[in-house]
Amino acid sequence: MKAPSSSFLLVLIILHLSVSCAKRQIYIVYMGEHEERRNLLEIEDKHLSYLMTVKNSREEAKASMVYSYKNVINGFSAFLTAEEARKLSEMDRVVSVFKSHPMKYMIQTTRSWDFINLLTSGNSGNISGIKDEEILQKADYGKDIIVGVLDTGVWPESQSFSDEGMGPVPSSWKGICQSGIDFNSSHCNRKLIGARYYLKGYEAQYGPLNETINYRSARDRDGHGTHTASTVAGRKVHNTSLLGRFASGTAEGGAPLARLAIYKVCWTTPAPSKVLKSTCFHEDMMAAFDDAIADGVHVISISISPYKNIEYTQDGIALGALHATKRNIVVVASAGNWGPAPSTVRNVVPWIITVGASSIDRIFSSPVLLGNGLKIEGQTVTPYKLNTVRPLVYAGDAEAPGTTTNDTVGLCLSGTLSQEIVQGKIVLCLRGNSSNVEKGMEVKRAGGAGFILQNPADGIGVSVDAHVLPGTAIFSNDSATILNYIRTNKNPTARIVPGRTVLGSKPSPFMTSFSSTGPNGLEPNILKPDITAPGLNILAAWSEATSPTKLFADNRVVKYNVLSGTSMSCPHVAAAAALIKAAHPDWSSAAIRSALMTTSTQSNNIGTPITDANGNPATPFHYGSGHFQPAKAMDPGLVYDSNYTDYLLFLCSYNNTAKNVDPSFTCPREFLSPSNLNYPTVAASFINGEISVHRTVTNVGAGGSVYKLSIGTPIGYSVNISPTTLNFKHSGEMKSFNITIKPEIGVTIDDYAFGWYMWSDGTHTVRSPIVVL
Repeated sequence: MKAPSSSFLLVLIILHLSVSCAKRQIYIVYMGEHEERRNLLEIEDKHLSYLMTVKNSREEAKASMVYSYKNVINGFSAFLTAEEARKLSEMDRVVSVFKSHPMKYMIQTTRSWDFINLLTSGNSGNISGIKDEEILQKADYGKDIIVGVLDTGVWPESQSFSDEGMGPVPSSWKGICQSGIDFNSSHCNRKLIGARYYLKGYEAQYGPLNETINYRSARDRDGHGTHTASTVAGRKVHNTSLLGRFASGTAEGGAPLARLAIYKVCWTTPAPSKVLKSTCFHEDMMAAFDDAIADGVHVISISISPYKNIEYTQDGIALGALHATKRNIVVVASAGNWGPAPSTVRNVVPWIITVGASSIDRIFSSPVLLGNGLKIEGQTVTPYKLNTVRPLVYAGDAEAPGTTTNDTVGLCLSGTLSQEIVQGKIVLCLRGNSSNVEKGMEVKRAGGAGFILQNPADGIGVSVDAHVLPGTAIFSNDSATILNYIRTNKNPTARIVPGRTVLGSKPSPFMTSFSSTGPNGLEPNILKPDITAPGLNILAAWSEATSPTKLFADNRVVKYNVLSGTSMSCPHVAAAAALIKAAHPDWSSAAIRSALMTTSTQSNNIGTPITDANGNPATPFHYGSGHFQPAKAMDPGLVYDSNYTDYLLFLCSYNNTAKNVDPSFTCPREFLSPSNLNYPTVAASFINGEISVHRTVTNVGAGGSVYKLSIGTPIGYSVNISPTTLNFKHSGEMKSFNITIKPEIGVTIDDYAFGWYMWSDGTHTVRSPIVVL
């Protein structure tokens, strides 16, 4: 009898793995960095040898392997049982072993960069299309800075990615333009210089890619990645808008001559949903980080955040970012969209710039006129008009019997509305349990003429949508006014005024309700987020493979779309980092972060403190150091610098975990509090008696400068900083100072306290928030 072939045995092993997948999960086996450059096949063989110690054969080990990380990051990901993972964690040279976690991205525009320039200059007037040319010229528009974008891919045909007039691809670039379905090397150019895709982790979890809703390539099916990439570095495109009606103007990225490298790590999820959703996995993102570092990027923008805080040593983004930071690659990430609840901020490691989301001075006005003459403010980017007065009904009074519960009444969930009742009417829908656009689709299915949506978030920050029928979103509290009108009138009616773009809204910016807030849930002695930037209703390029709503039943095609989220604010800061990198190529990633943070503003366009969406004073837990001002960050005066060793010392002070990141590093016997990391902010938790922290600043301005101190003391505490004057004789000189914080005698403190300190030489102001927990 003929012996079975090796390929037949491999098939049996794969089938066995599929049957037993309930017991096996993907684990990442992290081994630090490669000690020396080796042949890639040798590295994979080495990783397989580790797997073979817990598998029955080389074939089974190979079938279990998902990725072998070979460039900079040393390690692999594989299907393992909990026992196999435990055994591997005990092996020599294995730093840590942890489960993979699925993550969803929380997956210049025509106004946001203009607004930033206005805010920086203190001008509250109304402008269109004006750029701060002096600053852009100093940074050469980001020329030859390579920004890596980890996201859902790219729509390469967008005008935002034109390479007209751009010079040759930088010689430092080592990446590739990976071919795949509907994407080949011709789709890359001198602007879009590289593209790769990663789906081994995705397919290991979900099975073969559903190619009816995904491209097996770097092409973007979702739209999110195209939007973020064009926000970072899109070329100037005139006469852009959403659906020919909203946010009209000239679209341009913050660093229009920077190069883009696309790393597609998020994929449309095969879930029973009416709207397209995407998921990303740690093992795919680590592979992307590994390639991006080796490819030669200068900045990484990653608008992805986990559902919950993950320990630094088990977080693929955190680990990948640390390897990038070691090579002075600036990593910028979104804070998350789980606000305004406290301790919801994500991507909290100190070597990442974490970005919150705030508004710009543009709204899309679409009020509701009730039959009693009352006007209710609303906002929309829906192109459809409903100029006539129509009967008005509350969704809870128009549901088919048995389709809702006490918890879902009035929510306009799919299949709940009665066509007989809704036909020809405007429907009031409450928030919750489904997306805004799905609610609109349900009203349309039932024959409704239009709908009024209760804003999913409290406050004045309305995230607008291009609904499939006339509709507008009203402030949350106003839904009670409309419901009361319906209840107290026999024949309630309403009219939805068609939406229009309004510039110069005041006050702006304010913090959005969805933007995740501090304190830092892992290490409260590091303030997060770091900074805020525009993230509400941002127009940028879009994939022509999906509609503006991402509803599968919506067949509209747009080249530009309006989105909201910290995903939108993240690439704004990544663009600013690219400009600073171009102007100051010798600056470290920490220096660039410091420049952005210490020059930020805490004031809006009417000169008062930035608020939350409800009009209450915002705090550093909302915006970190403040709203970024790229023009001022070009010349910050002083910077707080840190390096890879500083971050490892931080990890020593944080649960003594440095060896779980870099096995070659030994923590000192005694180490300082995490508060002593040389960060541009000061956060001190659990003060008993007093706490002292140390800071060092580097002069990046002219010599012969003298900086004097001013302090805004947190209520209930005293702050002493010594010395109070810093004299710099030359550029590059470093000066240190100590900060002592202690509670005032006899004062009971039961809440967080906020203050600040600032160094100024008369030209530069270098401001740092103080947070006492």
